[in-house]
Amino acid sequence: MNALNISSSPHARDRWSTAYIMRAVILALMPTTIVGVAVNGLHALLVILTSVVAAVATEFAFDRACHKPDTWKDGSAAVTGLLLALSLSPTVPLYMTAIGSVFAILVVKCCFGGLGKNFINPALAGRCFLLISFGRAMSSFQLDGVSSATPIALLMNGKAVDITRMFLGTASGVIGGSVLALMAGGLALWALDFIHGEICFSVLGGFTLYLGLFGGQGFDPKFLLAHLCGGGVVMGAFFMATDYVTSPVSKLAQMTYGLVIGVLGGLFRVHGSTADSFSYSIIIGNLLAPLFDIYIIPKPFAYRRAALRAASGDKRSLLQRIPRPVVVLTVITLIAGLALSGVYAITKDTIEEQQRLANTASYKAVCADADHFEAVTAIDNAIEDLNGEVYGTAFGRVFIREAMAGVDEAGNLVGYAIRVTSADGFDGNITLVVGVNAEGVVMGAFFMATDYVTSPVSNRRLGQQRQRRHRRRVRRVHFLQRRGQRGQRGPRFLPLRDRGGNEQ
Repeated sequence: MNALNISSSPHARDRWSTAYIMRAVILALMPTTIVGVAVNGLHALLVILTSVVAAVATEFAFDRACHKPDTWKDGSAAVTGLLLALSLSPTVPLYMTAIGSVFAILVVKCCFGGLGKNFINPALAGRCFLLISFGRAMSSFQLDGVSSATPIALLMNGKAVDITRMFLGTASGVIGGSVLALMAGGLALWALDFIHGEICFSVLGGFTLYLGLFGGQGFDPKFLLAHLCGGGVVMGAFFMATDYVTSPVSKLAQMTYGLVIGVLGGLFRVHGSTADSFSYSIIIGNLLAPLFDIYIIPKPFAYRRAALRAASGDKRSLLQRIPRPVVVLTVITLIAGLALSGVYAITKDTIEEQQRLANTASYKAVCADADHFEAVTAIDNAIEDLNGEVYGTAFGRVFIREAMAGVDEAGNLVGYAIRVTSADGFDGNITLVVGVNAEGVVMGAFFMATDYVTSPVSNRRLGQQRQRRHRRRVRRVHFLQRRGQRGQRGPRFLPLRDRGGNEQ
């Protein structure tokens, strides 16, 4: 009697295992990884290694702690760590990279059942988590040791950018910013049928179409290419949105899914306030993917909708068949969005007025004889011509933000108040206002802010150092008091004073 092996479908067998696909993705990401390390230096390599090792180690530790099979061997954790690292700034601290990888693997992937059960892309979730938790450090970019804005940030402010440098990956931005290398790897995956062209090309098409219609410059090729080459659009289209787990199955649903991501990316790019918004559009597409699979399905042969519904006894309409949790979450999201938009609309003018008053006060501090301050067109044009770059080399890494002319009541020029940002601070940027009279002599300086990037560990250590210094001072005071009481030489009482000179 022959033994029968009964198993569930599918029964087809192929050499394309999970490990095989993940190795192909890693190989496709190697060109942009090599370019990113060559352009950004050793720290970029350390960021990549830290992210990959933290992701693999987290999945290995979770598998051992929960007595699960060693799924880290399939390479999916390594792909997550590599994608996360390539989407980060080359100057991001290593501990932040490790935190992002641990969050992506442990919270987004393992806690939802492991590979194939996560509801959003883990690498994107880790990046968005870092953007929310460490926004200042995540938005700090340097190239050749000089802090500079990303090309997309300059483009959103109406400034010109070098498209060639963006395409080659030599401009300021994330580690995996080489569009040429990304397209080489992505097109290779598409040609070998590892990813679906319906998704990646519909993402790029939807994004381009929205920018052409609502970007304000029509279908200008330079304008569209500049936006396509920055902001993670190409990486998101070929390597993030095409994730098997978080994307739809049918071709029509995949095209709809890609168009939604592209349109949302264009909407956030045109009307948003940050250049890092394309990640959120892909996450929203991941959340909508199950609905696309439910309501956008291929029509079977000889399918009749009315007959099928009559046979099943389901007389509910399409809207009534939407799951209630989906409706509740959608309503909550809309309410939260409207509330945040309302708060922003209410406080926007107040915040701008406070910022204007703060700038005026700082200008007044360095140019006290001025009655009011006026903008000078020639100076504004000169600052705009700098295009966000460093002003000269004799002043260090200094960026000129604004320059105002101080005028007295009689209308005579008193001096100039120049707001600059120096990247030569001990642990971050320093914003200050410098006062210069009409002869070019510096009249004073006023420090407005310091953009120090500190960690909880460094803050805790700083507090401990202050406490130790305070205890040493108190012990010194008590020692001198005891010496004075015993008649020995020395002061009988030494008052302890704070920074204002007041006795404590």
